[in-house]
Amino acid sequence: MSIYKFHTNKINGDEISLENYEGQVALIVNTASKCGFTPQYMGLQNLYEQYKDQGFTVLGFPCNQFMGQEPGDELEIDAFCRLNYGVSFPMFAKVDVKGKDAHPLFTYLTEHAPGVMGSKAIKWNFTKFLVDRNGNVVKRYAPQTKPIEIADDIKNLL
Repeated sequence: MSIYKFHTNKINGDEISLENYEGQVALIVNTASKCGFTPQYMGLQNLYEQYKDQGFTVLGFPCNQFMGQEPGDELEIDAFCRLNYGVSFPMFAKVDVKGKDAHPLFTYLTEHAPGVMGSKAIKWNFTKFLVDRNGNVVKRYAPQTKPIEIADDIKNLL
């Protein structure tokens, strides 16, 4: 089992298989545009630019489950990310990351990388999951973990 078995919709609505990212190290993040952690988009973009030529990508999944901090539609989210943070890494359609309607990818991620004290639930925006080139979940990071703090773990997988 790996993340490559999942399908999702890109931010433009087109369905895509995560097999398209096979062989890359990926940082999967649930994002929001109106969150105290939103400036992390800049750090995520910096990581993407620094390591993309070595086989790294960031996969952003907007989510509106935490105090309604991602209220816009996909066009608004895409424009916000590009205009305010220069985001060029892949962004996807809004998803639920917890609860009965959680996207199966996030159910898989939380099963394979539980949080503090074994908690499987995602507690807030900008929870991050590092995935190796084989699609295996390697590590989970709390929302307050700054993207730059993940750089050494990314380098080790590249």
